Amino acid sequence: MTLSVAILAHSTNPRGGVVHALELADALTALGHHAVVHAPDPAGRGFFRTTRCATVGVPARPVPRDAGLRALVEARIADYVAFFAQPGAARFDLYHAQDGISGNALADLHDRGRISGYLYTVHHIDGFGDPVVDALQLRAIRSADRVLCVSRLWRDALVQDHGIDAAIVGNGVDRSRFTPVSAAEDVKWRSRLGLTGGPVFLSVGGVEARKNSVRILDAFREVRHDRPDAQLVVAGGASLLDHSPELLAFEARIAADALPTGPGGAIIRTGPFPDAAMPALYRLADALVFPSLREGFGLAVLEAMACGTPTIVPAIAPFTEHLEPGDALWVDPLDGGDIARAMLAVLEPRRAQALRAAGLARAAGFGWEACAARHVAEYTRFPTLRRSLSHA
Repeated sequence: MTLSVAILAHSTNPRGGVVHALELADALTALGHHAVVHAPDPAGRGFFRTTRCATVGVPARPVPRDAGLRALVEARIADYVAFFAQPGAARFDLYHAQDGISGNALADLHDRGRISGYLYTVHHIDGFGDPVVDALQLRAIRSADRVLCVSRLWRDALVQDHGIDAAIVGNGVDRSRFTPVSAAEDVKWRSRLGLTGGPVFLSVGGVEARKNSVRILDAFREVRHDRPDAQLVVAGGASLLDHSPELLAFEARIAADALPTGPGGAIIRTGPFPDAAMPALYRLADALVFPSLREGFGLAVLEAMACGTPTIVPAIAPFTEHLEPGDALWVDPLDGGDIARAMLAVLEPRRAQALRAAGLARAAGFGWEACAARHVAEYTRFPTLRRSLSHA
């Protein structure tokens, strides 16, 4: 049976949930299904990369940054509702939300009788500091007819905190793109970033408290005592959220040590980075430093491993679910000294080689095809499903 699936994301930028949506839709398309990824697109630029699947940039009104998160979330929900409620809007067998914005839009459309129901994937549950936005996030989850998630960590949280029995669908990595084989892109980006030949540590996700950015920087400052030629590349950062407190603390530490920044400097912040160049960036790094405090899964770790890059990860779930002890260097994410010691340890050649081999083997076990197959199993059950409450 061929399915037509509308997959809804919150942004066209390279965030974890958006990457998941695009890769899932590509894999579903390869299986012969009609999968279309939607996202609000106020700039009209489309998604951050080309895809095999169809994509739709949903017309979205500009929202001033100083209007606040609540105004932005409410505007994007309204944009989605207006798009799918318009006469002649495409109809799909299934509607699948990947976030609170699209989930609330689908809940509204269901309440209006425009759709029969929807699925929702929990990547992680955030605390936004705004009771209205927090309530909207929970409404999107609780109103779904079927809830999916990417790890046991969030399946357990959904059962314990919300009484929702969610199915784990996992994640994957495209090993045709993320590969250890060097390419001309590597040389180009080494020059553009001004990598000078010393150790290169990579942090992915921009400067955010959730990504533990200040502790990564503190650890890097310690490493510089032993390796003054080391460089820290901070890639990414496109986000709808305000991360200014972490950014201010991050910049204060740079100023305190008078660390040179920009291409060729000790700290290189790329901002949103071209998706096509991410494999090169991983290969140029001696290690991915990823002691994140809260993740749904941690896609960047699999991508780095598939490129043969050693990884430093926190000894917490969900990483402990899908990685084995020898796959990465494990750290206490609340201990900057522990992170620094791991950054120095990963430079030891034998250890680095062992981590490369282990990471490549681990990444080989995660394909988007298997992830898509798990989704198809859920999709084909959906017409007979209603939300399953574990405490019912």
